[in-house]
Amino acid sequence: MIWKQLRIPLLAFTLSGVLFVLGSIVFLPTKNPKTATAFTFPQEVPLPQWQFSISRPLPQPTKKIYQVIAQKHYQYLNKNLVLDIEMRYLKDGDVVRFLRDFSFISSSAVVRQQQGIGYYGVGVEKQRAYLSACINPQGGSTFTNEQFHQNLHIHAIQPQRLLSWILSQEQLQDNRCLWTHLSIPLNNYSPEAAYQVLENAWFSWYQWWQPRFPKS
Repeated sequence: MIWKQLRIPLLAFTLSGVLFVLGSIVFLPTKNPKTATAFTFPQEVPLPQWQFSISRPLPQPTKKIYQVIAQKHYQYLNKNLVLDIEMRYLKDGDVVRFLRDFSFISSSAVVRQQQGIGYYGVGVEKQRAYLSACINPQGGSTFTNEQFHQNLHIHAIQPQRLLSWILSQEQLQDNRCLWTHLSIPLNNYSPEAAYQVLENAWFSWYQWWQPRFPKS
């Protein structure tokens, strides 16, 4: 009898708590009191079927609106083909905006999805085929701002993260992103053939980096 009397109030209390957390995620601005831990990209990253050539720093962005924690340019060779990979560790995940502001790419990218990897965008600009995506701390890769925030909200309401947030051990939302931009010259490739080369490299690159995402 006591359980029956308490069941409805307990359910109401639980539901109100869930609605409060969801409301905090959706309507309140993300609190970001902590600065991400400093991170240094490794000098060399293994990439199957490609020979590492060189890595070097990338120039700092002229626009101060971006919080760039670290960045690196990697170059790989496969016979006469040169693959360039730019990595930027950022406090945001809007890849479309990054493409516009960092790479001066104006053409519309085609959004694709790979099971076990996530979303990414491919396109051609100035006779170079490119592939861009955001590697997230949790969940799959994303390309658009909508995909990034949907992934953000899904993982913010996981029980373990909610508990860590309640205990003030970590932020409710983790906005960090490893923005990855791969490109190769078209040369005699068709765009679709170039995309296939980039996709094969990207899938291996993602599988190496995702479990090694920088600690906050």
